[in-house]
Amino acid sequence: MRSIWNGAISFGLVSIPIKLVNATESHSISFRQIHVSDGGRVRYRKVCELDGEEVPAAEIGKGYEEADGSIVPITDEDLARLPIPTAKTIEIVSFVPAEEIDPLQMDAAYYLAANGATAAKPYTLLREALKRSRKVAIAKYALRGRERLGMLRVVDDVIAMHGLLWPDEIRQPEGVAPEASVTVREAELDLADALMATLGEVEIASLHDDYREAVEAMLAAKTGEGFEPAEAVVEPTGGQVIDLMAALESSVRAAKASRAGGSGESAESAESAAEAEVTPIRGRRTPAASAPAPKAVGGKKSTASTGTAKKTAAAKKTAAGGKKSTATAKGAAGTKSGAGARAGARSTKSAAGAKSAGTGRASAGGATAGAGTAKKAAPRKRSSA
Repeated sequence: MRSIWNGAISFGLVSIPIKLVNATESHSISFRQIHVSDGGRVRYRKVCELDGEEVPAAEIGKGYEEADGSIVPITDEDLARLPIPTAKTIEIVSFVPAEEIDPLQMDAAYYLAANGATAAKPYTLLREALKRSRKVAIAKYALRGRERLGMLRVVDDVIAMHGLLWPDEIRQPEGVAPEASVTVREAELDLADALMATLGEVEIASLHDDYREAVEAMLAAKTGEGFEPAEAVVEPTGGQVIDLMAALESSVRAAKASRAGGSGESAESAESAAEAEVTPIRGRRTPAASAPAPKAVGGKKSTASTGTAKKTAAAKKTAAGGKKSTATAKGAAGTKSGAGARAGARSTKSAAGAKSAGTGRASAGGATAGAGTAKKAAPRKRSSA
């Protein structure tokens, strides 16, 4: 691997010559800008603002722009004369436990390689000291024109250095946390713990970049023939309300089924997940069993026949008895057809209150035995007075 920086590690009075090597590499696919109409490459050209001429890289230097817009030229010699002890040295300043380093400070990673045979002994000494102490070394170094903070730790048999952001470069998370007051129940925490335990650990080496693989497959297909991009399937979310407890329980069951590889349990968990979605049901019909009974025709006639005597209190009782006779007549009809014995019992009790209406409705219910009987049984007008 090619080194990007040469220097030494300052470990007290011990100096360890090292080479800095990039420990990471990017596999992301980069694209070029093109002219859409003809496919020509679009390039950036560095042009001087004063003469409008393109400037080659060899003639480009550094400069600091002041508030009034004027430029102060800065040369490499000016930077080299700065009194920075870390210009070519990784200076270790302390050793701390690794858990004291906030992962937010982590930046680029490098491998430190021993530079030459004389560096092997002090390099191994520092590596073994870091292993035995179970600590990491905090160091300062200069790279690419600025002083930086670093953390040295052991990876296998190599000393690795992670660039760290300075503490004042970490922003405070103000206004990021939810402002609403939320209470989490112990049962929800228990289910979350169960889900975490079920998911378990994962081999980091088994994870891969699905997007990059899809882009590579698309590029391979476009260089061939007949590429047709597939449309992404977006499932509608709607306004469904998810029960947190039910969702956690379904997640635990699904995770267990995934670990066990059982298809039956997976189907059950999927069904439970669907039940966890609370969606209002529109247009729900009332079951036929709970529907109110229709008013009987005979009952209406009985009520109408007693309408002539509404002025007296007895007439009101007769009208109420006519309403009861509706259910009485219907119960009698159910008794004839063998469908409702209890309705027939109620009709017997209410027959005394509305004899004329009950007779007419019972005659209609007896149509099963003979239709002629229903025609003869007409409601008889009685005077309530």
